[in-house]
This record gives sequence, C-alpha cells and structure tokens, in this order.
Amino acid sequence: MDYVTLNNDVKMPQVGLGTYLLTPDDAQPSVTYALDNGYELIDTANSYVNEHAVDRGMRDSGRTREQIFLETKLWPCFYESDTAVDETLERLGCDYIDLMILHQPAGDYVAGYAKLEAAYKAGKLRSIGISNFNQSEIENLLAHCEVMPALIQVECHPYFPQTELKALLDKYGIVLQAWYPLGGRDNKVILEEPVVRELAAKYGKTPAQVIMRWHVQQGNVVIPGSKTPSHIADNIDIFDFELTDEDMSQMAALDHGKPFYERTAEKLAFYSTWHPDVEGQK
Repeated sequence: MDYVTLNNDVKMPQVGLGTYLLTPDDAQPSVTYALDNGYELIDTANSYVNEHAVDRGMRDSGRTREQIFLETKLWPCFYESDTAVDETLERLGCDYIDLMILHQPAGDYVAGYAKLEAAYKAGKLRSIGISNFNQSEIENLLAHCEVMPALIQVECHPYFPQTELKALLDKYGIVLQAWYPLGGRDNKVILEEPVVRELAAKYGKTPAQVIMRWHVQQGNVVIPGSKTPSHIADNIDIFDFELTDEDMSQMAALDHGKPFYERTAEKLAFYSTWHPDVEGQK
C-alpha cells in the first residue's frame, strides 16, 4: 500500500473501498473481505444508509479499529445539527472517525464545516474535508474556516483529471480523492480507450488496474466501489508495477476537460432538503 500525508500530518492509504450504492447486506461482507485482503481505507456516508453495516463489516474483519482508516460524509440536512457527528459515531460504533467530509456545497455549508471543526478540536475526528466543492466555493470556505480542509472528494479520472482544481489544492496542501475513478459505474468508455488497453497488455494488468495506477501516481486517493470479491482484490493489486513518464504522457492526452456528472442548481437545492433515512438503516 502507498500512502499520502494530509496537511495535518495524518497518514492516509491511497486506495480504499467505496460503499456508495451498496446495500447493508452487500456492504457488510464487502468491507470485511476488503479489510482481510489488504485494504485499510473504507469510505461511507450518511446518505449511503449503510453505516451500521460498515461497522459490522469492520468488526467481522481481522483488523483492529486502529488499523483501519475510516471516512464518512455529513449530509447537508445535518449541517446545522449539534448532534449529527455524535450520531454518526454511534452508527459506526466508533469513538473517533479518521476523516469526515461535508458531502455537498448545499445549504449552510459554512455552518456545517464549523460543526466538523468543533468535532475535530474535540478529538472526535482526526481530519476533516469537503466533497464536490468548486473553486469559488472552496475559496469562500477558506475565508471562513479555522481548520484547513485536508482533502476534497470530487469526480476525477483520465477524461477529467481536475488539472485546474489541483493547482489550487496544491497551494493549500489539500489532497484530492477521486470518485468515478474509472469513469462511473457501468461506464466502460475509459476502460476501452486504446492507450489504456495497450498499457494493460504491456504490464499484464487489467485496464482498471492501469487507471488505478495512474491515479496513485497522480497523488490521488481512490475509493472504487464493488461488492464482487474478485474486483475488490483486483482494485488493490496495483503496487507491483509503475507507469513510465511516457505512459503518463499518453494518459494525459485523454483529458477531455469535462466531467460525466452534471451539477445543477436544482440538484443542490434538492440536496439541501433531502433527508436520508439514517435511523431506519439496519
């Protein structure tokens, strides 16, 4: 495993298991399998409604809590709640979370970040971050915050490597974590790119492993999601080869400068009011 060091000196694995769209019945065994097969980083969120299952999956594994880097995300409807962090800790069965992230730049995200800052100062969170913020929103948050975000989770892949955003992140030492690291669930267009397939043949790896390796060498943290044991195992089997500078240049040529996910004001307005059934999860 390779690691990054966050701007508050916390060490974080570069590859983890994402649990987006995993039901509790799928999340629990997937988390256990991942942790028992080389993974150390697990990503979940209030809105995934599987935090209880992630807790059970961690407990069923052979790893201690201290050997796991656990991250979750706070949903906008909880940004002004004084109890949301403690309730998240309870669902995850933990007395601390390694990284907690504001999930969307919706609602009063400045107030939400202040809640994370308070929990960070109280020792409940080892690090804090943001997700899906654009550059102007990041700059607005930085003008109000006391604790620098350690990480931002955004869409990132060879078609959209977030070049402009990374220039801003580098200025503040903020790590980029990629969702849609392979282009999105069931979207195989990047996997089928000729250069990706040629590099896969060159190194005896799968196209997905080539893209995952590209992310690691870019300095990104990646959290591909899967419930299939063979895919979970393949996604972390990327530390026995290295792409050359020429390979990386070929991958850079894939940049389309455009994300797959279209963000709209209507979506952000919905996010600010939607309430996930966190209490109804099993």
